[in-house]
Order: sequence, then C-alpha cells, then structure tokens
Amino acid sequence: MTTRFVQPGFLSGIVVGVLVAGIAFGVVAVQGAEPAPGGQAAQQGQPAQAAPEAGRGQARGQRGPAAPPAPCGPNIAVPLGTNTAPNSRCFELRMYTVDPTRDGVGQFKGGIDDLHKRFREGEVDVFKKSGVDVMAVWQDLGDPNTLIYLLSYKDRAARDAGWAAFNADPKWTELRTKYFVPLTTRVFMMSATDYSPIK
Repeated sequence: MTTRFVQPGFLSGIVVGVLVAGIAFGVVAVQGAEPAPGGQAAQQGQPAQAAPEAGRGQARGQRGPAAPPAPCGPNIAVPLGTNTAPNSRCFELRMYTVDPTRDGVGQFKGGIDDLHKRFREGEVDVFKKSGVDVMAVWQDLGDPNTLIYLLSYKDRAARDAGWAAFNADPKWTELRTKYFVPLTTRVFMMSATDYSPIK
C-alpha cells in the first residue's frame, strides 16, 4: 500500500497560485516601467508636468521642476507643517547622476566633467539671474558620476517663477545644447524644521 503525500488538487493549486503571482508581478513591473512624468519634455530641457502623487522626484532628463509636493517654504499647514519653521524658505536638493551607458546615444554626449563645465560656464549664473539662490554645489565622493546642488526660494511661487525664467533664458538653451549630458535626476523638496539653524 502506498501513501499519498500530496492531495490530488494540491499540485494544481500550487500551479495556479504561481501563475496568479506571476501575472500580478508582471502588472506591477509594467506599471513601474512607465516613463516619469514629463519624460520627453524633461529630456529636452522643458519643465516636467508633474503628477500630484509624484512628490519625491525620480525624474529623468536634463531639466525642469520634478514633481514637488505643494506647498514648500513658509507657513505649511498641519500635519505636514507640524515640525517646520513658519518662516522657512523653500529648499530644493537636486542630484544629477550621469548615465555613461547613454553617452553618444541620440543627442546625448558627455560625462560628469561636462556636467561640471555646464555649471561652471554659466548654469549657476542663469539660476542667479532667474532669481534662484544657488546655496551650494557638490561632487558626490561616494558616486563620482553624481553632482548635487541645493537651491532656495522665498516660497513655492518664487520657485515656479524662477524655473520658468531659467528655462526661457537663451544662455540655458546654449549650455543645454553644448553639454547635453545623459542624466538621472532625483529631487527633494524641503522646508526647514523649526529648530534648524538655516531657514
């Protein structure tokens, strides 16, 4: 007499379960692979049109506001503003990581040194001319292909106006064309805490 360790429907239940899990994973993977808001526009240096839920910025491309949450700066309502200073500026931390695998693909050209040249040769000046305060620019020592910079504004409206002026500036168009570096962009919108020494 043989003993059956597997019930007749058990094996088919496992197969169905694996198929359902595979289909679910495929749907999630396809949704995760959708292009970032404003993808093509951002590649060409135009402001990205942000989806409301896309607050922590994984935009790809060259330039443009990448989905900041509203509001930013002073007088943020509770609960988000519980720990923020009522007189805080709007801060924007941007991280640009050069993608060497896309260098030479399409119109993309250049690496991290070209990105630094772009900032050095006038991008910082265009920000200043546009009313944007460039507080600092850093080279990430942990990832040599990443440049990080911090901008500040009086409030969200000043941010939007500053980016509009920046994108309309002919010098920015010249720099973007000359140094069309393939980038992945991360953006963090911040307001200072009520105990921060910098507001």
